[in-house]
Amino acid sequence: MDYSKAVDRLIARQLRDWDEAGRNYAALASASVRTLSLGESVIRLQYNPERRRSSAAAIDKKSLSRRRCFLCTEHQPARQKAILWGDHYKIQVNPYPIFSRHLTIADLRHVPQRLAGRVGDMLQLAAALPEFVVFYNGPQCGASAPDHAHFQAGAKGEMPLCDEILHATTRLLADGDEGFIGYVDALGRSLFTIETTTLRAAERYALRLLDLLPVPDGGEEPMVNVLCWWDRAERSWHMTIFPRRKHRPACYGEGEGRLLLSPASVDMGGLWAVPEEKDFESLTSSQVQALFDELCLSRDELAPVIGGYGQRWEYLGPL
Repeated sequence: MDYSKAVDRLIARQLRDWDEAGRNYAALASASVRTLSLGESVIRLQYNPERRRSSAAAIDKKSLSRRRCFLCTEHQPARQKAILWGDHYKIQVNPYPIFSRHLTIADLRHVPQRLAGRVGDMLQLAAALPEFVVFYNGPQCGASAPDHAHFQAGAKGEMPLCDEILHATTRLLADGDEGFIGYVDALGRSLFTIETTTLRAAERYALRLLDLLPVPDGGEEPMVNVLCWWDRAERSWHMTIFPRRKHRPACYGEGEGRLLLSPASVDMGGLWAVPEEKDFESLTSSQVQALFDELCLSRDELAPVIGGYGQRWEYLGPL
């Protein structure tokens, strides 16, 4: 099945037939945007009031137990349609978009958000949807539905990091004929980058890293945000993994001196959907840097992980 064409048809039909989705995508097309510079990285701010429901989502166990899961088919609007992918996923249009083309890819079953056993699925999804970047938010760092396993996907060209990572100075950790894994800290936040020509190598590098990253007390997996995309011209997979230490910043909230921002994968990729107009107008590069510093693990904290590869810390320049 040509999933790119099937998704094109799904999006066209949903924007035509589903009023809520049509309105929200039309509003996004005229949304205010401004850009911040963060060292070698660009941060694209988007004023997007509809993202309040995600930024302000209550994800504690009590709140989750009281609400109906919006990813379960039986609780979704009748007009929300889906394409089946593989044995147990459905691809749907996200009705509250950050991207001009924004998908949610959810498990057909109501099972917890976990990356274990799904890295290969993520890579295969990226290859099936080459015009998209597929992303994963851990249950403790950005997922607004931590009780239901899912990925999302957005138009690749709208996320600044997808281009920036290709030119970033990288510290090589391990490599082989099929690709490499490296560490980058020149873009304002620590991240690991994987580039391979085979799914097997990409999965091997990713799983090794997840084994080395710390798991928070009471958690079941490392706190990570993950981006993944397929380069059709180079016939290679790219994956970036952002290790986190916190879910939300200390300044999180509404009102004077607070920011209604709950950064997740898309924000780590350089696209910030800001639901409050005051935050959109006032946010500065130094504030974004402070948020990255507060939420993401630092180079020093990641030293044991990098040491686990047994490689020297040597700048190799852009790869």
